[in-house]
Amino acid sequence: MLKEQASFFNKLNLLTDVTVILLSFFIAYGGVFYLRGNLAPLLDYVWVLLVAPPVFIVLMQGKGFYGSMRKLTVYDIVTRLINVHLFGGVSVAAVIYFVDRDQYSRLLFLSFVGTSLLLLILEKVGLRLLLGVLRRRGLNYRELLIVGTCEKAARFYEMVEEHADWGLRVLGFVQAIDGPLKEQVGGHRVLGRIEELAEICKSFPVDEVVFALPKDYIHDTEESLKQLEELGITGRVVLDFYDVPQFRKEISFFHDDLPMLSFHTKAFDTQQLFLKRMLDICGALAGLIILALFFPPLALAIRLGSPGPILFAQQRVGQGGRSFRIWKFRTMVVDAEQRKQELADLNEMNGAIFKIRNDPRITAVGRLLRRTCLDELPQFWNVFKGEMSLVGTRPPTRDEFAQYENWHRRRISIKPGITGMWQVSGRGRLDDFDEIVRLDLHYIDTWSMWLDVKIILKTVKVVALRSGSF
Repeated sequence: MLKEQASFFNKLNLLTDVTVILLSFFIAYGGVFYLRGNLAPLLDYVWVLLVAPPVFIVLMQGKGFYGSMRKLTVYDIVTRLINVHLFGGVSVAAVIYFVDRDQYSRLLFLSFVGTSLLLLILEKVGLRLLLGVLRRRGLNYRELLIVGTCEKAARFYEMVEEHADWGLRVLGFVQAIDGPLKEQVGGHRVLGRIEELAEICKSFPVDEVVFALPKDYIHDTEESLKQLEELGITGRVVLDFYDVPQFRKEISFFHDDLPMLSFHTKAFDTQQLFLKRMLDICGALAGLIILALFFPPLALAIRLGSPGPILFAQQRVGQGGRSFRIWKFRTMVVDAEQRKQELADLNEMNGAIFKIRNDPRITAVGRLLRRTCLDELPQFWNVFKGEMSLVGTRPPTRDEFAQYENWHRRRISIKPGITGMWQVSGRGRLDDFDEIVRLDLHYIDTWSMWLDVKIILKTVKVVALRSGSF
């Protein structure tokens, strides 16, 4: 199921290793030149990089470094890398012997091999420990719900357990067959029946639902797939095929064994998500620098303008229904949340969103911050942490989220953003939440890196010209 994702990260892993090996050579050359000073020009030695990286990479592949490393201990990693460098060093030394036996610096070559061994150990062990920490904190898992309680579902579950390095975690099972409700399958609870699937998905942070059903029951899942489409949750069906037009279909094999048809509600693939995350990190770092520059004067203005904290934190709903704390500069009086109910009748929006154009809770300094969007600067910290993206959909409050219709929920199938399609499409003129959702879904369905760049540039223009969207 995640074969493509695993392939992408293996390629990324290989590219990183090649980079480390190349870097090791230049570090070794600089070190030997600094200590001895009697080396020939770099070009006389650099040809060895045509030989060493391919040899080391082939040996590392044979030692299992480009498959799952989850079961490898630190001892395994170190001993295997030592083995790779012993055999690889001898092989490359043999090439040097036949090509440039008399002139090639032995000290440089030994330093290169030693430096490569040290840096690759640091890289592999560091990555292994980092992934372990992330998994223990639940940061690199996708939560699965398995529909089915029979042999096919149990077999799928066993494969997930055998390949836990792919970052899948089973929340539980949903029973589709008639008869008494089972208590558990494979040590996981049976959370309910297939008729309750939508409500179960609303109660848990479900990323994907896998239908692993007997053939006689597979035809009953089409309605469930349509519900998942509305909820913005990826559906995967073992073996059989259905016509659900709005989903993006992908035929793949789970562990090269079980044929599956995936139904995607998002336009993102692994490589695109990686590029989007790189853009987010770069943008977040730039934004945090701007935040550091503006923080002292803004903090002073907020404190002088109204008593209370400088920053405002609020629980919002993020990707897949997960809660996170969003940060802003405080623009309202301290009891703004308590007064919200008193102002409910003044809400100018239709649907699950609250907005008053001349909100009496906003302070004088707050109005200036909102007009210039400076109140949003602390959200770059949310972006840096991975809770938000530079571009996405507006994260709702828990109260707003509770009012969502099923089809509204697909807007939270991606990370929320500081800016988005709604903000640059006339936010100030929109008063219908359904129209906002349609803009968000259009963004999800047509996403590309270029679209993100265009929205960011439009956001800068809107803020600079104060043209109304913000």
